[in-house]
Amino acid sequence: MPTVLRIGSYRFFFYAGDKDEPRHTHIERDDKIAKFWLEPIMLCSSSGYSRMEISRIQKMIEIQKMIEENHARLVEAWNDYFGG
Repeated sequence: MPTVLRIGSYRFFFYAGDKDEPRHTHIERDDKIAKFWLEPIMLCSSSGYSRMEISRIQKMIEIQKMIEENHARLVEAWNDYFGG
């Protein structure tokens, strides 16, 4: 699972088996993980977070801003890896 980007304590990556899914990135911090669709940018799923934390993540502009600022890089890495 290639790491595409690291910003602070966040690691952006995807799994080799993700090829047949729409473009997305997994974002990991500590033992927690969230999955964001890239087009349009939105939370798909999360694991290891309490309801309160999930709510906070969904509202966290920082994560969405990081994805938006690095959208082209994430899409390019996806296409390079999967040949899309």
